[in-house]
Amino acid sequence: MNGHVKNMHFQNFMESTARLLSFLLLMTVDSTKTVAASRNQQCENALQQPWKLTRLAQKESVVLIKTYKASQGEMSELFCKVSVSNIPDPNISGLEPSERIASMYTHIQAFSPHFKRVYEQQTDLQSPTSALLKELERVSARRRNLASLINNLYHKLFPNLPEPAEPADGPTILPPPQNVFQQKVYGCVVLKTYKELLSNISRDLRTLKSRICRKRRQMNAVSF
Repeated sequence: MNGHVKNMHFQNFMESTARLLSFLLLMTVDSTKTVAASRNQQCENALQQPWKLTRLAQKESVVLIKTYKASQGEMSELFCKVSVSNIPDPNISGLEPSERIASMYTHIQAFSPHFKRVYEQQTDLQSPTSALLKELERVSARRRNLASLINNLYHKLFPNLPEPAEPADGPTILPPPQNVFQQKVYGCVVLKTYKELLSNISRDLRTLKSRICRKRRQMNAVSF
């Protein structure tokens, strides 16, 4: 085999090798993009589920407040307008996404003893077949489910961060013994404030979906 033929074989070999390497590189990039796209979709789905449940809980809370007012007799429209102390704050706190999601969980949990107290009070004021009691049970169960879902979301997005804080004693302090009027006022304010919390969580989750998932897309793009 003369030198010219050897050079041709070598050139063909190098061209084939280059094409193979280009193909493998392209496959690697496509695979990486596919994985990144899948992770982005998982990120969006993870936030979509609690957002949908929050929206549902918010709609149910609106119905609950109407039922509550209808069952309290005269002056029911005024009950929600009275100032009541020791009600949990409906505003989400924190600068980072992890802090805000942890705050959502803590705030939802803070309403647990208040829902229990409202239910106990209304059990004494309503008949056992009252529609209000059934709605209070449903909304309370939804609150527990939402707290669990947001807690799971926190661990899924931030597995290396500390556990979300449970409510401090202050926000969950229950009111002292109340007369009937005070009980009616307290229950209405608790339900109204909880509805405000759900509205804030819904808005925050929608914003965080863009912040968190977009940031992860940008990080994946840099890694390419």
